[in-house]
Parts: sequence; structure tokens; C-alpha cells
Amino acid sequence: MKRKIFFFFIIFIIAPCFVRASEVNLGSFSVEEVQKVIGSPIFFHVNNQKIAADKNAMQSFLKIRPALKMNPNYNSEAENINFFPTDDPMLKIYYRFLGRERDRYHIRISTSLSVDEDSLGGFVNKLKDETRVDPENAKLAFEGDKVSAFSTNKNGYEISDQESRENIIKALQEDPYKKDINLPTKVLEPEITSTNLDKYGIKKLIGQGTSNFRGSPKNRIHNINVGASRFNGVIIKPGEEFSFIKTLGPVDASTGYLPELVIKVDKTIPEYGGGMCQVSTTCFRAALNAGLKITARTNHAYPVQYYAPQGTDATVYIPNPDLRFVNDTPGYILMQTHIEGTQLAFDFYGTSDGRKAKLVGPTVTSRGEEGAMKTVLYQEVYGADGNLIRKSEFKSSYDSPSKYPHPGQEKITEKPTDWSSKEWKEYKKANGM
Repeated sequence: MKRKIFFFFIIFIIAPCFVRASEVNLGSFSVEEVQKVIGSPIFFHVNNQKIAADKNAMQSFLKIRPALKMNPNYNSEAENINFFPTDDPMLKIYYRFLGRERDRYHIRISTSLSVDEDSLGGFVNKLKDETRVDPENAKLAFEGDKVSAFSTNKNGYEISDQESRENIIKALQEDPYKKDINLPTKVLEPEITSTNLDKYGIKKLIGQGTSNFRGSPKNRIHNINVGASRFNGVIIKPGEEFSFIKTLGPVDASTGYLPELVIKVDKTIPEYGGGMCQVSTTCFRAALNAGLKITARTNHAYPVQYYAPQGTDATVYIPNPDLRFVNDTPGYILMQTHIEGTQLAFDFYGTSDGRKAKLVGPTVTSRGEEGAMKTVLYQEVYGADGNLIRKSEFKSSYDSPSKYPHPGQEKITEKPTDWSSKEWKEYKKANGM
């Protein structure tokens, strides 16, 4: 029997060590002292940022637990003789054998504070994401026959995980009431710098795409200008898959866009950024002509006059569909956009490996009622030796425009009796019929 009791005693002495193996004890505190610790925020200093961790944030990694503290000068049988800070019957046995019977009259209820290292790791990672400052690439431009930088690069920074966790634990061990803690950071260097520009291999024009937005309303023209500017100076490194949506970023009033018509479900309705498909379509054409591998492209729901010839368009909408392609050339690719009159152009500059791109089509393969149609376009890419490297097929299936009415627009599928043939022809052309 004594052996069994001794066995239980050993188990419950060791068990708490296993349970709290990932915690660092800060000591015992009164209720008032605990309130002082968590009652006001800790300020973490990350470079020039000052981040406040309130009570809820602190309690995510500071563990507060009841504890028993031996004090020979304290005697309270009423408080201590039957006190067990647990409902677990087995743990009660542990407390029964905590010390000599008479010592139990000198045990005072206390509170222990500890830092849970795993939880602290999660807190620091969250803080790292919130305070990270991304590096800024140098903005490049191709003028004449060479590349130059028109804005310099800037370093970024982020919290050093391990060092920050160690700093927090050390600071709280030294002073649990500490309210200002500095967190170390590491420098994040940009991919593109303004020095030694020749290393990027941006030497000549390797592809261009154009489109015309003649006849666009004022808001649409505004959005095209804003959207196209997002891609001016963008760099795509060798082997990288370019994402139009990711590069474009948020599209709303805060980023400078105005409401304009977009195709959504079975309607054509106004939304912020209407007209962005003019930009994606032009980018798609440049990638085709540069002989790049297209990995994602979707045609519009119905033929749109701005994207003639039909079959060479690429629709985008956050988060999908997206336009994506891979830079499989030997050097970096620099995008430049410019608008002349009503013509938008994307120029791709980089290193030519001798490839030639040939576009076959687009060819209309079938026509349906009320402007519906199907088309096919082929991209043939030939190497410097003249051999075919890759042949890609882009099929497009367009519905009738009459299925996607504009706001307040009635579906007109037959020529009104009071319209001339010329007016009807112009109407059908304007509506992609």
C-alpha cells in the first residue's frame, strides 16, 4: 500500500512538469499584482512602429493559474485545510501528499504567471505579419536602346522570430510589469535594384499587344488609365508565373476606380473598375506575341466590340478568372504601358532567345443566333533554329449579347419598324451582334 502511495506521489510531482514543459514560469502573484501585469498594455517597438498588446493579446500567451504558496508566517486553516485548486480526484491526492500535515495550515492561495512558448510563437508570427514592411523594387524604364531606373529601390524589414520570442521572455522574467519591449528585425532586400541594371537582361522589345477603346464612356476611360498604370514598370523574373489579378491589386473607390459596366452572371451592371478587361486583353495579346506560355485565360461571356477581333480577349474578375503566363525566357521581362489617343499598348522588354511567335486566327468556327459565336486561335512558338517549340490552342465560346442586358436596357433582337437599315446595323455593331 505504501509503495502505491509513493508511486502516486512521484507521478503527480513529475506530471505538472510534463504538462507545462513549454512554459516559462514568471513567479507567484497576488490577484492585485496579476491585474497590474495585464491591466495596461505592453508596447512592442518594431523599428519605428509601436504596437500595443492589450489584455486579450497578453492572455493569449500569459497563462494565469491558481497556485499554493508556503508561508510559515501565514496561518489560515479555514482557507487552506481543504483547498485543492482542481476538481480532478487524482490531483487531489497529489495535494494531500504535498507536504507535512502541519505545513498545510501555512499554505496560502496564490496565482502563478507563466509564458506559454508555443502561444507566444503564434503571437509573434501574427505580429510579424502585421508589422512587415515589404521591400520596394526599383522602377525601371526602357528608353532608346537601354534600360534605366526612374525610382530607386527601398529595403523592407520584418520581425526576427526566434530573437523576438527570446527578448519577450527575458524582459518579462526580469520585470513582469515591463511595458516597453524592443523586438529585433531583419532587413528584406528588394529583388530589383537600381545598380548594375545589365544583370537583368532587359535589352530589347520582345512582344507588344494593343487594343482600341474608341467609343468608351468617361468612367471606362478613367478606369483603363488607372488600371494600365498599375502594370507600368512591372518586372517578371525568369521562371516566374505572372498573375494579372495579383499584380493589379484591390479594385475599388479607395484605389482610384469609378463605377462602370462589367459582365456579371447574366447581367451587364456597373461596378468599380469596369473596363479592366481592356487592360487584361491587351496584356494577353502582348504575352501571345512574345511567345510566352499562357497558363490561364478566359474569354468574355459575349462578344464585346472593344476586343475585336473576337477570340483574342481575356476577361478578369477578382479573384477569378485570372490571366496568367510564365516568363520562360532567359532574362527578366519589363512591362511598359502607354496610351495614345484611344489605343492602349503593352510593351514587353527582355532578352530574346531567338524564338518567334506566330498567331493563327482567330477563326470563327460557328455562329449562333443573336450574335453568339465560337472561335479558335493558335499560338505557334518557333525556336531560333526554326523548329516548333510549342503550339497552344485558345477556344472561345460567346453567348448572345441579348442574354446580358444593360441596366434599363430592353432586349432588342429584331429591327424596330421605325429604324433604318443603317441604324439597325450600327446598333448591332455597337452591341456585338
